[in-house]
Amino acid sequence: MEEYKMRRGEYLEDRVPDLEATVEDYFGPISDTEEFKGSDLHVVAEPDNPVFDRVVAGAVAYSEKKDKLAVEFHERDLEQLMETGDVDAAGDANDAKNDFLLECTGRDAKSRRESLKRSVEDGEAETPDSV
Repeated sequence: MEEYKMRRGEYLEDRVPDLEATVEDYFGPISDTEEFKGSDLHVVAEPDNPVFDRVVAGAVAYSEKKDKLAVEFHERDLEQLMETGDVDAAGDANDAKNDFLLECTGRDAKSRRESLKRSVEDGEAETPDSV
């Protein structure tokens, strides 16, 4: 499960007041919920795009920090997509993921990568060399 933070000064509930409807718009009808870190996330068991097997997305609440967007995309293997002739849908699936994350977080793919890179570097900096 990946967690994404919002741009500085922005909040998920302000950017996307109805996260459930937004998830449905991008990926299809929500069929269930799943607990993650004490928050209920939306599960799309049968996404509209054939590339996805399952999509889990929702807000994760933290007591002393801003909420984060938690997302997990379960995708079919390339071999399966080739067998069913759904390879062409991969571009649309990638666009849907990026557009959804941009709408929710206000951060484009480049900004999300840089943030992830910084968080990994910060995590490594906290680990002593002798370990």
